Amino acid sequence: MDDMDQTLGQQLMLNYRRALVVLVHLVLWTASLLLAFLLRFEFSIPDEYFPHLYLWLAGSLAVKLFCFALFGMFAGLWRYTGARDLVALFKSATLATAGFSVFLILGSFRGFPRSLLVIDWLATMMLVGGLRFGIRTLWQLAASVTREEKEGDRRRMLIVGAGNAGEMLLREIQKSYTSKYEAVAFADDDARKFGRQIHGIPVLGPLARIPAICRLKGVQEIVIAIPTASGKEMRQILEHCAPVQVPIRTIPGIDQVIDGRVTMSQIREINIEDLLGREAVTLDQRSIQELLEGRVVMVTGAGGSIGSELCRQLARFKPSQVVLVEQAENALFEIHRELLARFPGVALVPCIADICDLKRMEQIFQRHRPSVVLHAAAHKHVPMMEWNPGEAVKNNVLGTRTLADLSHAHGVDRFVMISTDKAVNPTSVMGATKRLAEIYVQAMSQRSKTRFVAVRFGNVLGSAGSVLPIFRQQIAAGGPVTVTHPEMRRYFMTIPEASQLVLQAGTMGKGGETFVLDMGEPVKIVDLARDLIRLSGLTPDKDIEIHFSGMRPGEKLFEELSTADENADKTLHPKIFIGRLTPRPHDLVLREFEALQAMADTAPAPALIERIRVLVPELSREVAEAGGAEAVAAAPAADVIPLRRPG
Repeated sequence: MDDMDQTLGQQLMLNYRRALVVLVHLVLWTASLLLAFLLRFEFSIPDEYFPHLYLWLAGSLAVKLFCFALFGMFAGLWRYTGARDLVALFKSATLATAGFSVFLILGSFRGFPRSLLVIDWLATMMLVGGLRFGIRTLWQLAASVTREEKEGDRRRMLIVGAGNAGEMLLREIQKSYTSKYEAVAFADDDARKFGRQIHGIPVLGPLARIPAICRLKGVQEIVIAIPTASGKEMRQILEHCAPVQVPIRTIPGIDQVIDGRVTMSQIREINIEDLLGREAVTLDQRSIQELLEGRVVMVTGAGGSIGSELCRQLARFKPSQVVLVEQAENALFEIHRELLARFPGVALVPCIADICDLKRMEQIFQRHRPSVVLHAAAHKHVPMMEWNPGEAVKNNVLGTRTLADLSHAHGVDRFVMISTDKAVNPTSVMGATKRLAEIYVQAMSQRSKTRFVAVRFGNVLGSAGSVLPIFRQQIAAGGPVTVTHPEMRRYFMTIPEASQLVLQAGTMGKGGETFVLDMGEPVKIVDLARDLIRLSGLTPDKDIEIHFSGMRPGEKLFEELSTADENADKTLHPKIFIGRLTPRPHDLVLREFEALQAMADTAPAPALIERIRVLVPELSREVAEAGGAEAVAAAPAADVIPLRRPG
């Protein structure tokens, strides 16, 4: 009963408030029409107009009441009046003026001065708009005083970047967060802005002066408001901020700032992806839509880092069904639950299955008839595959063969295999087995209507078991952070970026291509470690030590993305290149694979690796001789060419 009384009371208050708002508008409209008459006739209204004045006023009020209600002018809270309300006021007043003109014509009121319509429109805009924005200003002033009295301890903030994003951030702070933050200055490298003010806050100089500005203004927090900043620019900004021991945060990249708005809720800690920042990926959405919409798509390794992100990306393009193939039950459970919540309109089929299990995979293909297969399942950890070469062969090579054969037999339209830069001039069992998978996929393309392609890229940031999660664990434990070699370099890209480009490459393939993704510039692993330590608020080699542990089995100092034989060349997409190697005869490849299959479970590691070298002669000789037991380091071979970029 109390709840009912409370609800009734709230409804009565709402009705009372709306009635009061309408009454205030009626008073303002009356005043605007009278003011129009007074201004038109220099505050001396001729007697001839008085007989019709009350009728004109009634007609004006009725038309305005209808038009303002039509645009929702009685519903908003005036203390939140903004640009949208001003636009709505303009539309309401303009339509009301037009409606009142029709009223005058239909009523044959020929004596009504036409100039009054313009003056009345202006007076309505000024009176109604002035009252609304005046109440908003008074409310903000009162709220600011109240908040300052209650919470005098506000954090003094320096905004780095005096562009549109910085201005929007300042406006957001001054509007809603004055109790917590006080923006005290801007820093920007644009000399034209030095000494200027934005909403009363000065631009005090270039980024090089950040330490001095912080000391002068007592800055307690820095926010980087440059959503277009590249990784290199972010590093430079952090170097300028390094002497200042205050928290440093940033707003997301321009591709993540929705509708061009910047809000306090979007501000986050700087992460390593910002320092390795790359340009946002531009996709040909239409071609991907044509590839996926209304079709059955199978993703192998659906619970892995790349496989799960592929599922998230492709679900946006409305496939009729997504078949999630994953060996690990928990990983499959997690991605299935996430996709159910995020994409309720997409049919999902979770399948616990091993890609090496021919009967199980045959059953899945027969039941679901996929049109597109995205093959991300693989053993990927280099040292682990050195110690278990037979498992690398079974999963990476023979599992891929099983999927390729089934795709051919069941008329799959497109088969996209995820490969790795470690397949180029491999120095590891893992790299060699992925190269073998590429060879088989390419061989199948010669005899099948299915379009078989491979997509090759380097390391992805934050994937399971990758260097970043390991570094974070070591930093959280107080160190040391272990790096294998001071000159170890790797290519990196984010998981979403890699997955988006895989989908894009899948639309390009005609069959037999190995697509190579532009990975940008290689990064020193030790630099990555130092950046991550700094982002954790600690000092490298002081708070957290860095130890060099020596190279692990099968590792290279440098990874490569293409070789001279592959003729890596441009495609229509600036971040996707294509390499074409002469395909091997399918019958020859099949015989060698059958020999590998016979040896996978029983042969000693050296013999198995020597058999791999028959098909992958570029595999380092040291790997074969060591039998997977020793570390091998190799600089780029003489025939390796850098990835060519557009232009």
